[in-house]
Amino acid sequence: MKIYVDANAGRDGNGTKEMPYKHINDAAQIAMPGDEVLVAPGIYREYVNPRNAGREDARITYRSVEPLGAVITGAEEVKDWKPYEGNVWVCRIENSVFGGYNPYTTYVYGDWYFAGRSKHTGAVYLNDKMLYEADSLEACVKGEVYECSWEPEASVYKWYACQEGDETVIYANFQGKNPNEEKVEINVRRECFMPSQTGIGYLTVSGFSINKAATTWAPPAAYQDGMIGPHWSKGWIIEDCEISNSKCAGISLGKYLDPDNDHYFTYKHLKSPTQMERDAVCRGQYHGWLKEKVGSHLVRRCNIHHCEQGGIIGRMGGVFSVIEDNHIHHINNMMELGGAEIAGIKMHAAIDVIYRRNYIHHCTMGIWCDWEAQGTRITQNLFHDNQKPEFAKQLKGGMMSQDIFVEVGHGPTLIDNNILLSDASLRMATEGVAMVHNLICGALTCVGGGTGLRYTPYHIPHRTEVMGFMTILHGDDRFYNNIFVQKWPARPFVALRDSSEGSDEENREVGLHVMDGYPTYEEWIQMFDMENETPDMVGLEPAHGHSLPVWAKGNAYFNGAKPWKKEEGPLVDTEHEVHVDLTFENGKPALSTNLYEYLEDFFAGMVDSDLLGCAFEPEERFENPDGTGIVFDRDYFGEHRGVRILPGPFVSGKDAEKALW
Repeated sequence: MKIYVDANAGRDGNGTKEMPYKHINDAAQIAMPGDEVLVAPGIYREYVNPRNAGREDARITYRSVEPLGAVITGAEEVKDWKPYEGNVWVCRIENSVFGGYNPYTTYVYGDWYFAGRSKHTGAVYLNDKMLYEADSLEACVKGEVYECSWEPEASVYKWYACQEGDETVIYANFQGKNPNEEKVEINVRRECFMPSQTGIGYLTVSGFSINKAATTWAPPAAYQDGMIGPHWSKGWIIEDCEISNSKCAGISLGKYLDPDNDHYFTYKHLKSPTQMERDAVCRGQYHGWLKEKVGSHLVRRCNIHHCEQGGIIGRMGGVFSVIEDNHIHHINNMMELGGAEIAGIKMHAAIDVIYRRNYIHHCTMGIWCDWEAQGTRITQNLFHDNQKPEFAKQLKGGMMSQDIFVEVGHGPTLIDNNILLSDASLRMATEGVAMVHNLICGALTCVGGGTGLRYTPYHIPHRTEVMGFMTILHGDDRFYNNIFVQKWPARPFVALRDSSEGSDEENREVGLHVMDGYPTYEEWIQMFDMENETPDMVGLEPAHGHSLPVWAKGNAYFNGAKPWKKEEGPLVDTEHEVHVDLTFENGKPALSTNLYEYLEDFFAGMVDSDLLGCAFEPEERFENPDGTGIVFDRDYFGEHRGVRILPGPFVSGKDAEKALW
């Protein structure tokens, strides 16, 4: 059945083409498996709370009949602003407008949030641009620059809210503009399109603009809301949408609501926050965390931008998903929020999740795979300008940033055929990573300390069931056929801490020299005395706690990038100056480089799953989610590599000249 919705209809109807509903949520209450909800262009100021699930063979589809013509927003327009002082205007909103959730009394706060209890989930927008929240009415009137912002000149637009009786009073500094003559909106609703109940699976949401919601901080052991998300169900497709201006997260693919686990550390802090994450994994078994019930979502061809915590976030609920062909950019650029959950994509337990062909730039961090990146594959993505160096010292809580961060997992985590152009390419506080055929122009940092108490689960291959727990030994990493270029200054970067005195020094030297302290496989296996039929269990304890081995071959190094000291046959070019620059033609990114002038005679071998082998703890191959092997015979564009295999993400220098997105 087709159900019709049109915000511009003369009056409420019955969902027929002749008498469409005026609200999408009315259709969402009656849509059944196999139905299609067709939404006409217009602005839909409502919360869509789907009641019924589809089926794998009969999805419920919500479709904007004009691409991006139907706008679902959590904001309301305000047209009765009154002058207050200078450039500041004031409006009064009855608290009854907000129902049981007032964004102007609800703080952005919770586990792993480092910026203090100061910002609210509410927001004011001037012509679709979020204003900065002032900490006092006086600061709102002054309208001073906030230097931490990626766009300091925009930070003079401020707002401040307080409570007077049954009203929320909002002051806003519009810097000389008359808000009654501009488009001015305020956050009212927490979410835009998200079931309140779990298990509402097999929905398709296609072609909508979804924006401006008062989402809450979404840490891994708490309920995670976003402007849109499946809320612990299976088989959603979110496609061809524009998702922007969430106070915290744009799309949420996680987590179940468990009041006993929700923000436990923030409000009790008796158990460590990492212990609460282990609890969340184990409690997930009681919430149906199984491949048959949760995950397997598809997020594709979406434009996700200007969200202040993350573009896509998720804990456990995003397993077995594919996130592809999305443009994710300008995430957390206001820099008002701070904590360990901020990135273009930030997911925990991304089991068998594939991130491919995404374009991620101007984010405080690109992709952050935290805990249990088992079977995760990051492939054919373009990264650049993810946390510029001049802003890194301003990160709340001293957090560093980079294109990719893989943290406390046991692998296998596969990173292949990516273009990494930011000044820091990869940070690893983990084990079991394979990097194959990447172009790496920024630093690689291997964090060996600070994870000793973070016993992390590993899982039955291609399942969610927990197979065991182990601390992070580090190593068990493979580096094949990558190109390393020292594009950025090699001097260490010093980041000032804002949570305590002191500073952190971050590596900015490119190459695998950071792995120099790790053994080869031959060195590592000798510690176990494999020929002894009755091994000494106590005597083997040092070997069982030792760092795991590293493999490296077929890599090329330019401009002073340094190889692993035990590496087999690398190309180290110390004679030529190589440039790798990003250019834009008709808005499309492309590379300008002389790299291939000095690379054409250096050939590497074919890499496949058999060569990469198994990650140590889960004893799982670097392979496809269906258990089949991978042969890395395709490049960034999907071109066939042939028999003369160059390192890096391109078949040839000619292919490197194509538009990258």
